[in-house]
Amino acid sequence: MDAPRFEPQDPAFAERVRASFGRQQAMHTIGATLAEVAAGRVVIALPWQQALTQQHGFLHAGMVATALDSACGYAASTLMPADAGVLTIEYKINLLAPAQGQTFRMEGLVVKPGRTITVTEGRAYAVDGGREKLIATMGATLMAITGREHIKH
Repeated sequence: MDAPRFEPQDPAFAERVRASFGRQQAMHTIGATLAEVAAGRVVIALPWQQALTQQHGFLHAGMVATALDSACGYAASTLMPADAGVLTIEYKINLLAPAQGQTFRMEGLVVKPGRTITVTEGRAYAVDGGREKLIATMGATLMAITGREHIKH
């Protein structure tokens, strides 16, 4: 996707996003890594793993949605103030093809940033033998949260 040009509010947005991603246990659990961080755009890489598949050997739709939701959320986060967190308040996913590949690239892109609400789009690609295939799209709406203590376990 071509990323619109946005000015981040936090000059250290990339470091903040990388640190937050490092604390996200869900992404760690599924083996996802943060591949790219830019103002209004994030890419997450996810390798195929047998443990993440459904009964036909395809990456489970829930895994696609999980990683794509995070890509959209972190894309929104890149444009938020340093003291703001982000929560998904709605998303819709379109599963376009079976998630079959060696790796997967989940791209989140801000469509419309806002002080409280940000709208994003996501695209998931299966990568196999160097070729990419679009397997899913997502529309996600995210809410900025500030002034709340984070729950620590």
